[in-house]
Amino acid sequence: MTLRWGQRERVSEYVLNWMSPNIPVEYLIIAGGAGGRSNDGGGGGAGGYRCSVGGENSGGGASAENQSAVTIGTYTITVGGGGGASSNGSDSTFLGITSTGGGTGGVDGGAANSGGSGGGAGAKYTTAGGAGTTGQGYDGGKGASPDQGGGGGGAGSQGADASVSTGGNGGNGVSSSITGSAVTRAGGGGGCWGGTGGSGGGGNGSPKTNGSSGSAGTANLGAGGGGGAPYSGVGGAGGKGVVIVRYRTDIAKGRTITGGTKTTSGDWTIHTFNDTGSLVIA
Repeated sequence: MTLRWGQRERVSEYVLNWMSPNIPVEYLIIAGGAGGRSNDGGGGGAGGYRCSVGGENSGGGASAENQSAVTIGTYTITVGGGGGASSNGSDSTFLGITSTGGGTGGVDGGAANSGGSGGGAGAKYTTAGGAGTTGQGYDGGKGASPDQGGGGGGAGSQGADASVSTGGNGGNGVSSSITGSAVTRAGGGGGCWGGTGGSGGGGNGSPKTNGSSGSAGTANLGAGGGGGAPYSGVGGAGGKGVVIVRYRTDIAKGRTITGGTKTTSGDWTIHTFNDTGSLVIA
């Protein structure tokens, strides 16, 4: 049987792929954001942000990480949930790479938790907020008297310190075009009594009303929730994280790859996991 040129070219691609089965991949791994702290609370920190897309950044001001590679097999992907009120976010993982869940804010007069990004300190707590994780996110901001909580840290900037008149704003997230469109993710939550959530979906802190509650961080952006006001104000929940994996479509010819929501953009095939699942390569 004689193969035409186009047929020979396709057969050659399939053979090369079977001889060299590794497929380089780029990833964005974002953990769940923390919930804002209730009762005079600081904003929740964003989930840890790790990125290997060339020319982009990871969280905390770090450069993109090195690419990884996959081959035939099944790869479990864990998408971390957002923390409830006064709770840390959960970790996200892929290929043994872990992004750390965000740290919740501090309560009235108290310190905040560390995490991928740190939570904002509680009202009246005038030393630093919770610590972020190197290469993933920033620290939270300080609180202020009488009732203002610090902003939760974001992947792109530190949470703002509170003032005597308003809660601290949440730290900003980081933009990525891994899906083909620029999206900013992993903003920190605002501190109680007026802090605004950071770009990247952070929740706002409670308005200046006793007992009012903070708003939630946006789901699947790994954003932190806003802090709750004094007298039983509830912190907003953190947003669930996300894991996104992409590879060059031409390199994967001859393979069947499934998992998550599969899309294409230009030369790339993208798998977006909004929930825990598996990337399967056959």
